[in-house]
Amino acid sequence: MHNDQFSRHAQQVLTVAHGRDPSSDPSIARSWLRCLEDYHLDPAQTIAPTVLEHGRLLESRERLQQVLHIAGSEMNSLHQQLSGAGHAVLLTDARGVILNCVTAPSERKIFERAGLWLGADWSEACEGTNGIGTCLVERQSLTIHRDEHFRGRHTGLTCSASPVFDPHGDLLAVLDVSSAREAVSRQSQFHTMALVNLSAKMIESCYFLRHFEHHWLLRFHLQAESVGLFSEGLLAFDGEGRICAVNQSALNLLGQLRGHLLGQPVEAFFECSLDQLLGRASANATASWPLRTRDGRHLFAALRGQARSAPAPVARPAVVERPRLPGICLGDPALQQDFSKALRVFERDVPLLINGETGSGKEAFAKAVHLASQRADKAFVALNCAAIPESLIESELFGYRGGSFTGARKEGMQGKLQQADGGTLFLDEIGDMPLALQTRLLRVLEDRLVVPLGGEPQAVNVRIISATHRNLLERVQDGSFREDLYYRLNGLEVGLPPLRERSDKSQLLDFLLAQEANGESVSLDPAARGALLAFAWPGNVRQLRTVLRTLVALCDEGRVGLDDLPAQIRQAHPVAAAQVKPVESPLEDAERLALLTALQQQRWHMTHTAEQLGVSRNTLYRKLRRHGIARHTLS
Repeated sequence: MHNDQFSRHAQQVLTVAHGRDPSSDPSIARSWLRCLEDYHLDPAQTIAPTVLEHGRLLESRERLQQVLHIAGSEMNSLHQQLSGAGHAVLLTDARGVILNCVTAPSERKIFERAGLWLGADWSEACEGTNGIGTCLVERQSLTIHRDEHFRGRHTGLTCSASPVFDPHGDLLAVLDVSSAREAVSRQSQFHTMALVNLSAKMIESCYFLRHFEHHWLLRFHLQAESVGLFSEGLLAFDGEGRICAVNQSALNLLGQLRGHLLGQPVEAFFECSLDQLLGRASANATASWPLRTRDGRHLFAALRGQARSAPAPVARPAVVERPRLPGICLGDPALQQDFSKALRVFERDVPLLINGETGSGKEAFAKAVHLASQRADKAFVALNCAAIPESLIESELFGYRGGSFTGARKEGMQGKLQQADGGTLFLDEIGDMPLALQTRLLRVLEDRLVVPLGGEPQAVNVRIISATHRNLLERVQDGSFREDLYYRLNGLEVGLPPLRERSDKSQLLDFLLAQEANGESVSLDPAARGALLAFAWPGNVRQLRTVLRTLVALCDEGRVGLDDLPAQIRQAHPVAAAQVKPVESPLEDAERLALLTALQQQRWHMTHTAEQLGVSRNTLYRKLRRHGIARHTLS
């Protein structure tokens, strides 16, 4: 059956490629002709994908480590916006090799059968016409829908891909969304393609901003309200005013070619002197001002950097002031108490285990502990144990010695444990760490020695914070998590409440809105604020942050009304009066008494107490927090 289908598809390819079907898409016809004449591929041939050796894949991931870090959250957000099911979100390097994949765990096998493996080469030369490979050649966004693929074995896929360019205009990566569902129409891909484009531009902009964080950075647009959004022009220049890099939006807004700008003085293109320009600089670059180009274009701009008129700081031996809980809001009294305890034990080198639902802010909590500790000026290294394939996680965590396996780099690679030496290693989703690696991690924690693959033991000074949304005791009982490692990591367990149960939701809403507004004045109408506070937020803080980011980007005149909110939030029913309950309630008193009685009977053993009450440990911790019950309650 497949052979007949592949033969018919092969005949269609030959007909179109040789120009005998005038109704075909010219870009598809060009690609099919390349596959036949340049790559000498057979559309009916079914061969396994070309997959990079383990060492080469690690090297490719390390080379694009910053891009992978930036793209990770954007890919997760994109997967959620596409409702997840039936989609794989992929990031490749400039050769078309898949470096990261976000998909539902239950659907991973489906996409692997389609050839979408980590390390698989999806260039046109290997896999023929496809979203990734053809995007690399055409250097533009495109959708390859089912039968438009060159190889017959790929005609069950629909792929929408967008290029990601570096600050110098070179192709950096490709962001792709692939679907294996039969019911996907080409028209339905317009929405998907728009989201992929937006996400690719977000990755580009974030990479540009980080790559030139120590340069002067001019941000500009035709509209004042668009400065700071992904469509803005970005122009980096050095201390002498020479232009180092520009993005494509800047070239479009200035009507210039990249080669005409690079290396030139920035004042040659704008009607102001370099000193006047630098005098407008600010560290946050949030307020924009009018700027006119030499050829008469009217723009609005902001300049990131230290204003030239400000006096140079006097070097003096001073105590470095630590940042005050950056990136985290602790208005909830119970959460504030948990943070204080976590910091105290962390300073004593006691491992922390953070438990909470997906998106509840576990990494933000861990990083805030690190930044408030004596190790604030050392590295904070995060590793998501669920996001890295089992075949790569050992090398990522422990590193390897040069030449230790086929494809290994001559100079080897430092693992996360070595990168975090002197600082903090954050192991997210520790419950998904493979059993064999749990044994090695336990040995590191006990001996304080790391043994890279093929290498010698190396001493490390690292503190560990772990996080999970799973019940680790249940995984201990079913044999998928080592009991001795559980007790080694669980020096203090902190249960983060889901957003719907936090008492500081209003304060958190203002905190996140201010972060996403980045200095702009954005306010919420009372009805919009009420709807946001009443919503259940199944995706927790991460979902709230994504919604606020979208609202800030789309709001007019700095105000967000009820009609601006997503329909899902507008139409939702308020959740239990926004979780606000009377302080005095007989039922509340009865529940509090039952909790205290059970805790006494079980001598404060949380697992046994939860079993006696017939609830999960997470639920037990949430109830204790709501009632203000701690170990000292009965003393």
